[in-house]
Amino acid sequence: MDATTDKEPLVQEQIYNALCYLGEAEPEEILHCCDEYLRQHDKLAYPHRVIILKAMETVVKNNISSLDKSTAKVVIFLASNEMTKSKEVVWEWQQAASSVLVAVGQRFINKVMEEVLTKFQPGILPHYFVMQTFANLAVSN
Repeated sequence: MDATTDKEPLVQEQIYNALCYLGEAEPEEILHCCDEYLRQHDKLAYPHRVIILKAMETVVKNNISSLDKSTAKVVIFLASNEMTKSKEVVWEWQQAASSVLVAVGQRFINKVMEEVLTKFQPGILPHYFVMQTFANLAVSN
């Protein structure tokens, strides 16, 4: 996954494709690896995080029926944190994280709603992508 930092778009696309391909064979393993990698590389620039998040979304979408509850929780927590890590709107990064939540929400809507609702603080304007995620969850369900 370290190759996601390569500046060459073709290499980045190959990493995305490789993650998706491996995700077909071992979806739980790939999702846990992506989670661990993003947690360990907290300073990784957002364009590189986007590649991993998009691969996670694809793996989730293609394997939603076989995803277990514990893996779903891990993915939901990671995506929620990625989405709200920056107070500023960083469109591509936060949209990728939001899309992961919407994908998981196809089967684990209660868990996704529970997590996203924790991002609401009384008296504070909610993050743009919290509202965007609610809207997309409503549309997809």
